[in-house]
Amino acid sequence: MESFSSLANRLSQHCTNEHSQCHCCHLSVCCVYAGSSVEFETEADSTEKSQPFEIKTEDITEHDDKPRPCLWTVCDKRFTTKKYLNKHRRIHTEDSVYSCSECQKTFLSQDTLSHHKNIHTGKYKCTECGKCCQSSAELAAHRRSHSGEKPFECSVCSKRFARAGGLVRHSRIHSGEKPYKCHMCDKAFSESRDLNSHMRVHTGEKPYKCSLCNTSFSHSSSLQSHKRRVHSNSKPHHCPYCDETFKAEDELKCHVRIHTGAKPYSCRYCSERFTWLFQLKGHLLKSHNEGTGFCM
Repeated sequence: MESFSSLANRLSQHCTNEHSQCHCCHLSVCCVYAGSSVEFETEADSTEKSQPFEIKTEDITEHDDKPRPCLWTVCDKRFTTKKYLNKHRRIHTEDSVYSCSECQKTFLSQDTLSHHKNIHTGKYKCTECGKCCQSSAELAAHRRSHSGEKPFECSVCSKRFARAGGLVRHSRIHSGEKPYKCHMCDKAFSESRDLNSHMRVHTGEKPYKCSLCNTSFSHSSSLQSHKRRVHSNSKPHHCPYCDETFKAEDELKCHVRIHTGAKPYSCRYCSERFTWLFQLKGHLLKSHNEGTGFCM
């Protein structure tokens, strides 16, 4: 019988080669949903409109040559049957969405909504921490966070993972693969979440709004930083060399250089190093004629 790590590596290769992606919504889809051997998560699983599914061991190599005659012209993604085409089409048109009566989240199919409702009913509840999952497969994967089990091993560096999806994403460090490509510029990313974040540069979308002043931000981290700097008097970051305290960790790191004399900014043309970025920019302009000016 094939070992678990060998199967995980084959799954990683399968995901790299066989999971096509829509460049409009960045959703990776496999045409095989039924099975009972290995749990697999697409990187879109963090969204409301997807869920973990399983792949049969034999399907990893047996469905890769299927013709895909059904074309969805909005994003040029092809599917093996009209059933999968119509299911994907709803992502763009938002037809026939199903809403959860408990939390108002929406889903593309009744089956997906039914799985989601298991979270509210507690059908698949972790006995260790009380977390409710939407399927037995998800619960089994969650339990590994308590047991420490990591059955998926990288064949290159032997690093182990609790989930197959973690191994798939990690493998791109070694391969350099960046399958998530921006269709508006030349940038590409190894993870879908990085592409989704990047797309806001083009769209100008700022979905994270401050509840205190209505200022909006493109990224959640920017919102959190804004709240600490503007709306909070808390200074949890303490200097280990003096009594100074700071609201943000990056402010503390800059301050510590005063004590340590660290010079993290190096010139690419010579051996000079600098404590502050503005010093490096001034050096590049004066000594190497690079740049047009800088801000203090």
